[in-house]
Amino acid sequence: MKKIEAMIRPAKFNQVVAALVEAGIVGLTVSNVRGYGRQKGQTETYRGVKHSIEFHSKIKLEIVVEDEMCQPVMDQLIAAAQTGQIGDGKIFVTSVERIIRIRTQEQDIEAL
Repeated sequence: MKKIEAMIRPAKFNQVVAALVEAGIVGLTVSNVRGYGRQKGQTETYRGVKHSIEFHSKIKLEIVVEDEMCQPVMDQLIAAAQTGQIGDGKIFVTSVERIIRIRTQEQDIEAL
């Protein structure tokens, strides 16, 4: 099993979720997060005063899938989240050793 963590633009959230549902995802976790990548901060002017924005708002999606679903899910996610501009986000994929559903104690694939 694989855990896919994606940091995406908030404006792309609805498109990404629709694409994930189309890809067969039935569960995901969503968090509002802030951070920066290579671009670090940026400076914006508001009413003539320059403000430094060091952290950008992103949405973090966490999805656990069977190994064979990992690439198709990532492909759908990228297609829906990509704008071609700096700051589109990142995807991290890690292996999941074990899953246990607390209520029923089902494990691994059955717990998804």
